[in-house]
Amino acid sequence: MKEISVKALAKINLGLDVVRKRADGYHEVRMVMQTIHLFDRLEITRNSSGRITISTNLPFLPTNENNLVYKAADLLKEEFQIGDGIHVKLHKHIPVAAGMAGGSTDAAAVLYGMNRIFGLGLTREQLMKRGVKLGADVPYCVMRGTALAEGIGEELTALPPMVKCPVLIAKPQIGVSTKFVYENLKLNERTVHPDIDRLIEDMKAKDLRAIASDMGNVLETVTIPNYPVIAEIKEHMMEHGALNAMMSGSGPTVFGLFEDENTAAGAYEAMRGSNLARQVYLTSIYNNAR
Repeated sequence: MKEISVKALAKINLGLDVVRKRADGYHEVRMVMQTIHLFDRLEITRNSSGRITISTNLPFLPTNENNLVYKAADLLKEEFQIGDGIHVKLHKHIPVAAGMAGGSTDAAAVLYGMNRIFGLGLTREQLMKRGVKLGADVPYCVMRGTALAEGIGEELTALPPMVKCPVLIAKPQIGVSTKFVYENLKLNERTVHPDIDRLIEDMKAKDLRAIASDMGNVLETVTIPNYPVIAEIKEHMMEHGALNAMMSGSGPTVFGLFEDENTAAGAYEAMRGSNLARQVYLTSIYNNAR
């Protein structure tokens, strides 16, 4: 096989709780992760150059070893002593630095694609094990679907598939540093933690309204006071029919869940006309395999 085209799908967090800060400085989390049908596309081509090269549609993205795409390719190239080179053409659509695992899912796509192109014979679990060396979200991005993530995000348990529904995505013009959010997170007896176990029960029951009602992201306690536009986007989605709206990951992207396509389409047009968000997408829950 000389080349392969791979979809790298984005994720949202239906629930995100931070349990505690560990002695090593990392935070222990409990998160419900969900793949959505918003994706980057990677065209991976094998060549005889011996080098890893990257091109992309976004000029501000690094195309060297500072890109997770490069690091993922280099990881397998080194381990399996692959002499051939690869070129990755990255068509980027997932908002960057947005709490949607854009870089992690691109890395996962490279692991998957190189495994196929070079016939490495690695199982999904073996790819996930290598993915954790690149970042805590990478194993989930290899796995996809609906999952509970624990530890620092690398301990994954598959959950029953999420109810399919329209999902509205809106990213404001601002950027939010994950480091800043976690450094400023205050966990004490007054912290309101989302009930992750109840959310999982709602998902098992396929009760979309209950799922929406029980969604929660403890990191909003940091981001919303510092970036009020996140709350404005949430309110705008709710005013236009979202069952609930919430920030994904450490932000600043907000997503809303809807019961029907027409309401979601109306909310999409309203959000596009609001000047609250720079990037707006109407997509859906994604549960299928690659």
